[in-house]
Amino acid sequence: MSRPYRIAVDAMSGDNGPEVVLEAALGAVRASDGRLELILVGDQAALDRAMAAHGVGSGDAIRVRYTTQVVAMDDSPSQAMRNKRDSSMRVSIDLVKQGEADVSVSAGNTGALMATARYVLKTLPGIDRPAICTTIPSEVERFHMLDLGANVDCSAEHLFQFAVMGSVLSESVDGLATPRIGLLNLGEEEIKGNDQVREAASLLQQSPLNYTGYVEGDSMYKGGADVVVCDGFTGNVALKASEGVAALISRFMREEFGRNPATKLAGLCALPVLRSLRRRLDPRRYNGASLLGLRGLVVKSHGGADAVAFQNAIEVANLAARQGISQRIERRLGELLTARGESE
Repeated sequence: MSRPYRIAVDAMSGDNGPEVVLEAALGAVRASDGRLELILVGDQAALDRAMAAHGVGSGDAIRVRYTTQVVAMDDSPSQAMRNKRDSSMRVSIDLVKQGEADVSVSAGNTGALMATARYVLKTLPGIDRPAICTTIPSEVERFHMLDLGANVDCSAEHLFQFAVMGSVLSESVDGLATPRIGLLNLGEEEIKGNDQVREAASLLQQSPLNYTGYVEGDSMYKGGADVVVCDGFTGNVALKASEGVAALISRFMREEFGRNPATKLAGLCALPVLRSLRRRLDPRRYNGASLLGLRGLVVKSHGGADAVAFQNAIEVANLAARQGISQRIERRLGELLTARGESE
C-alpha cells in the first residue's frame, strides 16, 4: 500500500476551537482506514488540552506542530503575511511548501488564507489568479462553482482559466469524462452579459472543453452544468443568497409545522420526509472549498463548521491530494494553451 496522505490542519482556525478540529480529525482518521495522517498545527496549551480531553496522544495518525501565533478573523492579509509568520495558518501552508504535507486545511480568515497561500505556494504556470471552488447541491446531484470570492474583478482569460480548473476538478472527483461547463449570466441569450462574460464564452467555444453556454441563477440548480464559472463578486453573492434562502425556508417550515396541534401532527407524519430533505440540503455535507490554481493544495472550511462539517473539509482535502488536482490542472492548462497557440 502506498504511504498515507498527510494533511496539515490549522487547528486554531474557525469559531469552535481545537476541540472541534480534533474531533473532526479523529473521525477522518477512522474513516480513512489507515490511509490518512494529520498534522494539527497550533498553540501548545490549547492542543494539549484538547488531546487530553479526547484521551489521545501524538502518534503516527495524528501529530502536532506547535506555533505561537493565530491569524484573527479581522486581521488584514498584509498583517497576516508580514507579522504572523509563526501562525497556525502560515505554518500549515509552509508544511505543504516543504513537502511535509500534501494539503492544508483551514477555517480561518479567507482573505488572509488566500493571500498567504498564494505568497507561499505561488500559482501554477498559466494561472494568473487562484480561485475558490466548492460543490453545491442540484436537482441531479451537485455541481462545482467558482470563483466564490477570491477575485472580485475578472477578465475573460481569468474566467477561461477558472473553467479549466473547475473542469479538471469535476473530472477527478466526479469521474466525468467531459464535464459540462456553464458561464453564470443574467440570461441564456448570446447577446446577454458584459464584455468579459461574452469574450469568455468565445474563448470557451473555441476550446475543446465541453462548454454548454450561459446559465442563469435559477437554472444552475436544475443540473444543466457540472461546472458553473463566474467572477468572485457574483459567485460569493450567489452562494450567500442561496444559503440564506435555504435557511429561511427551513425556518418557515419549522414555524408552520409548530403553529398549532394539527400542524404539529402533520409535521410528525412528515418527519421521515423532512429528515431526508435535511440530509440532502445539509450544508455540512458540502463544506470544504478548494483553492485552485496553486502549486500546492489548500482547502477552506467554513468558519462556523462543527465537527461533522470540518471532517468533510478534511475528506475533501484528502480526495484532492489522492487525485493530484494541482498536477492535473497544470497539465490540462498546458495542453489547452499549446493547442490555442497552434491554432493561432
